[in-house]
Amino acid sequence: MFELDLSADIQALRTTFDNIREVVDVDALRAEADELEKQAADPDLWNDQENAQKVTSALSHRKARIKRVEGVGQRLDDLEVMVELATEMEDEETADEARAEVAALEKVISDLEVQTLLDGEYDERAAIVTIRSGAGGDDATDFAEMLMRMYLRWAEKHSYSAKVLDTTYAEGAGIKTATFEIDAPYAFGTLSVEAGTHRLARISPFGSADKRQTSFAAVEVIPLMEEATEVDIPENDIRIDVFRSSGPGGQSVNTTDSAVRITHLPTGIVVSMQNEKSQIQNRAAAMRVLQNRLLLLQKEEEAAKKKELAGNITASWGDQMRSYFLYGQQLVKDLRTGQESGNPTNVFDGDIDAFINAGIRWRKRKNDD
Repeated sequence: MFELDLSADIQALRTTFDNIREVVDVDALRAEADELEKQAADPDLWNDQENAQKVTSALSHRKARIKRVEGVGQRLDDLEVMVELATEMEDEETADEARAEVAALEKVISDLEVQTLLDGEYDERAAIVTIRSGAGGDDATDFAEMLMRMYLRWAEKHSYSAKVLDTTYAEGAGIKTATFEIDAPYAFGTLSVEAGTHRLARISPFGSADKRQTSFAAVEVIPLMEEATEVDIPENDIRIDVFRSSGPGGQSVNTTDSAVRITHLPTGIVVSMQNEKSQIQNRAAAMRVLQNRLLLLQKEEEAAKKKELAGNITASWGDQMRSYFLYGQQLVKDLRTGQESGNPTNVFDGDIDAFINAGIRWRKRKNDD
């Protein structure tokens, strides 16, 4: 006997989606996009390339968000039509498609709902991610490269623009450090919950004793500012070193000293850039990242001072926020949220949305307490 009653499921999806539309305010987004369209159409726009990039990036972000929200609305409309047709024709195949679409929309709308929780000052900006290997020798540097690939694959799966800014290769395997930019709507707010210490436990592929090896890598996420003019960096506060860019194994990829390393002497922050072709371009890119890091440090110090005055100083989490087990029980577990995956291969291939969404919800609850 044919039976298909998805009315309660669809109504629940509609209610959640209507709440999301109200928070996102698509009409306001559309008005902003129209204004940016006018600016983008100005023939003199590209006389100021920095402003032009700012305008086109903002326009792209708003269009992408509008398209995503409206796309979900259209899928809900199509689902209702599909259910009507399946019921009218008593078509079991179409009914199965409708049930599958309900499940798919539940995930899509849940992901969209999480984005409404991103209301921090810099959440909507692009992100600059830096990964550093920690204790663990070759396993740690290899782990750092695995994490870098994980985030780049995540960006690729979502069709987000990703650009590697700098990579320092280890003498053995993997990388010592890597910095890359992910340009997408709310990239910083989304990825900021990934910041912290990550731990890998596995049978080391670099040793002969087949012993379990534990290694660590740190993930830093900062927002990309269009203009970090709030931070003034005196020339006396920095040391600039130039050197030749190189690839894996020390192979020279540049015959001139075009790579740049800037050290901020008061804080010890070091930024290296070698992705651009000229020393001037690399210096400008490195200064921009340094300004952003100093601005974020300034904000963190202000927030810490406020917490101190309020008498409520607590660490956001312990020394490690996520563990990856690649021996015995294959498992990835977030120690803050309890989110788990029994498929580390998929996780390292960029399937980390469940961890990110759980982290965003965890942070929201924590901040509301």
